[in-house]
Amino acid sequence: MGTDQKVAVITGSSQGIGAALVRAYRDRNYRVVATARSIRPSDDDQVLVVPGDIADRKTAERAISEGVARFGRIDTLINNAGIFIAKPFTEYTEAYVAILGVNVAGFFHITQFAVAEMEKQGSGHVVQITTSLVDHAFAGVP
Repeated sequence: MGTDQKVAVITGSSQGIGAALVRAYRDRNYRVVATARSIRPSDDDQVLVVPGDIADRKTAERAISEGVARFGRIDTLINNAGIFIAKPFTEYTEAYVAILGVNVAGFFHITQFAVAEMEKQGSGHVVQITTSLVDHAFAGVP
């Protein structure tokens, strides 16, 4: 397969914004590496599905290495996977470990692997998607 077509890696791509991003990038003729815990196989041969929990470093590594093996490059990483639990911090239990795993470790590992590939080719983009509550806090949401 030629390597002239750009490739986007999208985390949290099984539903919502992530699934819409997969469609939007395909509409723009990108090849896509789609990863999520509960993602279904794709019938589009230009979409590589890599199932797994992005909090697991091995999932991040597989998404990037399999994307490069299949498509020859990584041009864009979209960190879309995230967990938000609306309750006071003092009420978090083991759920907080999951939040850190996805929102921090997952972001860190896949970004590290993707940027290493982008450095080899001399270009690339990383996009972070987060909640608007970061910029516009709402008193009703802890």
